[in-house]
Amino acid sequence: MFFKAFIDELRTQRWDDHRYYHQSRINQTLHLLSALGFLCAYGVLFFDPPTAALIGWGWSMVTRQSGHFFFEPQGFDQVNQVSNEYKEAVKVGYNLDRKVVLLAIWAGVPALIWFLPRIWSLALWPAADSVAEFWRQVGWVWLCLGAAGLAWRTVHLVHLRGPLAALAWMTKILTDPLNDVRLYWRSPLALFRGERLDPMVHVRHG
Repeated sequence: MFFKAFIDELRTQRWDDHRYYHQSRINQTLHLLSALGFLCAYGVLFFDPPTAALIGWGWSMVTRQSGHFFFEPQGFDQVNQVSNEYKEAVKVGYNLDRKVVLLAIWAGVPALIWFLPRIWSLALWPAADSVAEFWRQVGWVWLCLGAAGLAWRTVHLVHLRGPLAALAWMTKILTDPLNDVRLYWRSPLALFRGERLDPMVHVRHG
C-alpha cells in the first residue's frame, strides 16, 4: 500500500513539475544539458567527490536554473489556467525565492573560501596553495551545500506535507536527470524548428 502511494505521489510531483515549470523549449533543452552533466557527476562522485560537485553546481545547476529564471514564462499559465503566483505558492520543492537564497549561498562559497583565511586566519583548512587546490576546496563545500539543501527541504516537507511527499520529492530530485533525458531529448530538435514553447497538447487534453 505504501509503495503504491509513494509511486502515485512521485508520478504526481513529476507531472506537476513538467506541466507547470517546463513549457519553454529553451528551458527543456537546458534541462537536457543539465541532466547529462548530473549523470556525469553521479559517475565521478564515486571516485572524485569534489570534482563531481564542481560539475553538478558549475555546469548542471547553472544551465538548469538559467532555464527557469530567464526562459520559462512567468505570467499567467494558459495551459494549466493558473497564475504564476499560485504555482510558486504550491511548489513542492524550491520555488524561485528559495532558489535565490540557495544560489546566493552557492555563489558566495568561493569568495568565503578565498577571503576567510586571510581575514580571520581561521578556516576549516589552510589557504589553498594552488588554483587546483582552491577549486577542490570549493567543490567539497558545494558538495556539502547540495546535501544540506536536499536534506533541509526533505525534513521541511515532512512537517509541511508528511513523510510520503517528502520521500517522493527527494527521490524525484535524485532521479530527475534520468527523467529529464527521457522527457526532453527531443526538445533541441523542436527548438531548431523554431518552436519556442511546447504546445503541451498532452497537458491540455490530459
